[in-house]
Amino acid sequence: MKFGWHAKQRASRWILVLCALAVPLLAEAGCNMAVLQQLGWQLEPSEASAPQITGGDPCRRASLAEAQAQGDLRLQVPRAYSAVQREQLAEQVLQQPASICAYAFKLGDAARTASSRLQDNSGYRFSALQLGWIGFGAHGARAQGWQRFRSFGRGYAPQARNSAAMDAFYSGRVRSECGVGRQVAQLATFRELFGDAAFDTAFSAGELSIGTFLSLHDTRSILLGSNAGELFGDGKAVRTSVLGRQAFMGAPGYIVHAFDAAYLDDINNQAENFVITDVSAAAAEALARHAGFVHYDALNKKLWELAQQLPGSDRRRFERLLYERDATLRAALPVPQQAVLAQMDAVLADPVYRELMLYVHRQGVRPLGYHIARLLDRNPRTPFVIELVLHNLHTTIYQRWLQARVRACAAG
Repeated sequence: MKFGWHAKQRASRWILVLCALAVPLLAEAGCNMAVLQQLGWQLEPSEASAPQITGGDPCRRASLAEAQAQGDLRLQVPRAYSAVQREQLAEQVLQQPASICAYAFKLGDAARTASSRLQDNSGYRFSALQLGWIGFGAHGARAQGWQRFRSFGRGYAPQARNSAAMDAFYSGRVRSECGVGRQVAQLATFRELFGDAAFDTAFSAGELSIGTFLSLHDTRSILLGSNAGELFGDGKAVRTSVLGRQAFMGAPGYIVHAFDAAYLDDINNQAENFVITDVSAAAAEALARHAGFVHYDALNKKLWELAQQLPGSDRRRFERLLYERDATLRAALPVPQQAVLAQMDAVLADPVYRELMLYVHRQGVRPLGYHIARLLDRNPRTPFVIELVLHNLHTTIYQRWLQARVRACAAG
């Protein structure tokens, strides 16, 4: 059949219309695959009729490069697949555990960057509870991008841009106790993970509320409020230890007194709230071997019992003996006490004490062993235990991150 001139014009117009409709669909169809590549998946064409997904075990690797070198995160895509089929496949793979482990590499980088920026700000100080939970200095909260929704420093939310509000903790003069410090570290991690532009648009002001933990439950807080979504509970890190070292990245928790509060001497150090910034391979293997933190709670108690045999009054005595390993102080101990010290050294030689890295406000990033030694000084009448707290890093936050990346791809 031959087309006349008018028929050809009509056909051309229809082709233009169809192409115009196809452009956004194709752009959208390619974005899930693009996000897979951003996560580090190695995509390969295949002559097979079905895809081959080799997730591997990236959560046990030190880095994305190591995971790729070990053959993890490989996806063979049939050449015969249409754009729609490729997108459906990518959407499926994005929800697999290997993708969440690949995302955990980015999460760990974000937690380390955020904690480094927070600890480098000498203007971000610690305050005791009786002074209020959060203080923004003489000019007040609004001058640093926050607005109050609870009295006595118990609740604030960003006033304008989320990233500008977080700058108060990166470079402003602010004070808080360590519970708020943990919240700030978590939110700062999200900022580094998403990037400023997406962080400003992906979260509402209410979702970034900070304050007392009880206050957060009555807000839209992305951490603990109505918008937190699915929360993962693994207090003693049993399941996290099984998953591997990258599953710990950015996880929040606390070190808290094991005995009743009546045994506390320093109430301002009754607990240390933390965010995990790194775990070595040896520490991760030890945690997996011992099924999480219960074994280390017992070791903490053993350390506390041994500490009772080393009397002294210096406020930083165990910090100096066990963490700084002050040669003069160690040599001055009587021989029987040096034998006790050797036993404490042997316990603290475990890689979990040396290579499980925690950010705590205002101590910065230090290994678990430092905090245990420090708490022996502050509260010598009780041992301490370690807990992870509820978090949504691999559920709600991961899904938000995926959505933000797909939106950025479609817009670009």
